[in-house]
Amino acid sequence: MAVRIVRLGTERAPDEGTRIGTVRRPPRGVPKAEFATRNYYDVWYPELAPSVETMKLGQAAETPADWAAFIKAYRHEMAEAPAARSIALLAALSQHANFSVGCYCEIEAQCHRSVLRELLAEQGAKLA
Repeated sequence: MAVRIVRLGTERAPDEGTRIGTVRRPPRGVPKAEFATRNYYDVWYPELAPSVETMKLGQAAETPADWAAFIKAYRHEMAEAPAARSIALLAALSQHANFSVGCYCEIEAQCHRSVLRELLAEQGAKLA
């Protein structure tokens, strides 16, 4: 049992379980009924996505200092309830079920999901 950190829209692992989209917006041009069959997500959970302002910080980051500012802002948002409770819940569930969380970004190191991975690990999540 574990949580995977994935890129939404990519092929699923055989034992991946439920895929949770931690994104601000649904995929463009994809009918809602096809989100799961096109490997985006089974459940949309924007509560763990960066706010619009923080997302713009991450997208505009060009230097390590810019990226550090994004990380600081996103971590601050995730420390607030209910996001902090959601992360704790997912960490606990990872001990008993397979599921995944993800975002559309091509490179995890330049995506909020890299920080989400750290936050889950800090809460004791079992990571795949």
